[in-house]
Amino acid sequence: MGTVSELCASSFQAFLRPAVKDPPPPVPDDLTPEEQHELENIRRRKQELLEDIQRLKNEIAEVTSEIENLGSTEERKNMQRNKQVAMGRKKFNMDPKKGIKFLIENDLLKHTSDDIAQFLYKGEGLNKTAIGDYLGERDEFNLQVLHDFVELHEFTDLNLVQALRQFLWSFRLPGEAQKIDRMMEAFAQRYCQCNPGVFQSTDTCYILSFAIIMLNTSLHNPNVKDKPAVERFISMNRGINDGGDLPEDLLRNLYDSIKNEPFKIPEDDGNDLTHTFFNPDREGWLLKLGGGRVKTWKRRWFILTDNCLYYFEYTTDKEPRGIIPLENLSIREVEDKKPNCFELFIPENKDQVIKACKTEADGRVVEGNHTFYRISAPTTEEKDEWMNSIKAAISRDPFYEMLATRKKKVSSMKRH
Repeated sequence: MGTVSELCASSFQAFLRPAVKDPPPPVPDDLTPEEQHELENIRRRKQELLEDIQRLKNEIAEVTSEIENLGSTEERKNMQRNKQVAMGRKKFNMDPKKGIKFLIENDLLKHTSDDIAQFLYKGEGLNKTAIGDYLGERDEFNLQVLHDFVELHEFTDLNLVQALRQFLWSFRLPGEAQKIDRMMEAFAQRYCQCNPGVFQSTDTCYILSFAIIMLNTSLHNPNVKDKPAVERFISMNRGINDGGDLPEDLLRNLYDSIKNEPFKIPEDDGNDLTHTFFNPDREGWLLKLGGGRVKTWKRRWFILTDNCLYYFEYTTDKEPRGIIPLENLSIREVEDKKPNCFELFIPENKDQVIKACKTEADGRVVEGNHTFYRISAPTTEEKDEWMNSIKAAISRDPFYEMLATRKKKVSSMKRH
């Protein structure tokens, strides 16, 4: 017989199957006019009921389809969001303020100091130097972000060296003295908040923190020949605890900790700007045809990485002049006055503008206006190598293919 759930499932599937319309049986000859009228009413009600059932089936089918499409739509939204977050991280690594602005404008970050501090504290894909530069800015909002960032560190029951190791691992100290001063002041306040009674004041913690950083340099920098002994470190820090001395055991423990293990300078992780632009799939000088009214060829330094083609005016530029995402593009060889030409284009839609962006002379980032990008390589060999590398980097979005098929179908129906 099967389980109850199996019977219910089979019944539901049977319900969803199209109803087979059987021809109505013939009307018996011996019915009275009243009975014939009643039979017609019964058949009419049956037909109405069948139509109601069919409408219900259609509604169920529509709801089922919507549920299935909802999953696909959410998945696509998540993919798009992840792409924007990755782009925001890259922009942050190139210019922290522009990166934060991009993330806020695309609703990927809230415009609150707490949310931005959380983003920097997690640090996923972020350049540690860029984090330090942003935290060290002096405007009021950045100072609040710094405060919230330091609040995310938990220093309770850690000695000062342990706390400094944790703090200095979350970013790279900037080179400017004023920025360092603000950041170390915030650190000292947080440490004293987590460990009340260890120092008489935050000034004591601040001074000793700098003394420890200087000690680390003196002990572990090979250029420093005169390595300070523990007695000298103790002597240097006399009277800093609101005029009194810190316990000698505390200072000896801090000294030994630094001597045995120097501070580690955080390595910027693999998603930072250095990795992106200096470990590319391919790079080199190419000529690019401009997209303005007057078509001119300009020499640009191209970098192919992360399924994107970046071009710079100079190899020393920090930011690209343009970014061309390769998703859903095609590449082909073309004939032109310039030798060794190829172009990027949108297949089956030659008039559609390619999704890309460029930086204007005044620094504004705007959408590109190219329906194709024509590029010339110095030699035939380099042209072939670039084309093969770009082909390998082009990605496909299945939703784009579905949309293109649907547009083609509609266009064909209109013609007929």
